[in-house]
Amino acid sequence: MTDYALAVDVGGTKVEAALVAADGVLSPGSRDRRPTGHDSTSDQLADAVRDVVRHALAALGDDDVLVGAGIGSAGPVDLVEGTVSPINLPAWRGFPLRTLVLELLAEASESLGTETRADADTADLPVTLRLDGVSLALAEHWVGATQGVDNAVAITVSTGVGGGLIVNGRLLSGGTGNAGHIGQIQIADRPAGESAWAATLEVIASGPNVVRWAQQQGWQGERGEDLAAGYVAGDEIAVAAVRRSANAVGEAISSVTTLLDLDVAAIGGGFSRVSDDYLDLVRATVEEAPVNGYARRVRVVRSGLSDESPLVGAAALVWQADLLG
Repeated sequence: MTDYALAVDVGGTKVEAALVAADGVLSPGSRDRRPTGHDSTSDQLADAVRDVVRHALAALGDDDVLVGAGIGSAGPVDLVEGTVSPINLPAWRGFPLRTLVLELLAEASESLGTETRADADTADLPVTLRLDGVSLALAEHWVGATQGVDNAVAITVSTGVGGGLIVNGRLLSGGTGNAGHIGQIQIADRPAGESAWAATLEVIASGPNVVRWAQQQGWQGERGEDLAAGYVAGDEIAVAAVRRSANAVGEAISSVTTLLDLDVAAIGGGFSRVSDDYLDLVRATVEEAPVNGYARRVRVVRSGLSDESPLVGAAALVWQADLLG
């Protein structure tokens, strides 16, 4: 018999679900994903969640026990209402995601045997919603690069830039559940005539935005992979684009560390691997940028998690519930 948490992750490019055991390991065959995108309709997104959750729950064995569900979602989120409004999924504004997962658990209670449930009714299981970056920070603290660290930030640099914080050994959620939205920190002067959005970390450092900036400078590539190849080849614009991204991440870490006196910053996400020295570039900025010397002591490390990290983060909301702030 194995205890499992249902993990659900909603992001700008995909929805995933899986069963995750108490050691952070996914149940074989339980993981499923569906693509999402900026143009997805509300019904399409909801159907994607239904598909992946049903697939995950169907993987429960006769002697397995489901102990709860964790949902990590791109934000903003509203913990009181259980709703999500992902920036990159405009069709979902105030969507009741927690209610949808509760409904799917209630649906499953009719088909699951009583020995697969902790209390004979999956509809009564705890369902916890948090910002995906917050969930990621909890996962790093649980089974990743910040284990044993009481003050840390986890950052993912990918299609967007997300983050989460562990402060004094507890997950920092904030007043509405949106603490950790590091991608929307403004780290540059706002260009004349442009919105505040143009000065945010996400616009400066995330993969698609870095590619777009390089193209505006005359670079001829199309994707992050092309940028990585250009960087290795010494292409002047590709090198400048990668360094611009890493410098922005370093400045953000410096600012957050100055504010919260952190010990470790764990960095993951596909674009953080665009060059072998990306973290070294981030570290160089962290060493140079702070006004106060204590902020230089933060260690910048590679994420200790695999591509399963969003699901492990969602499951951590169940397995590490005592650390929720």
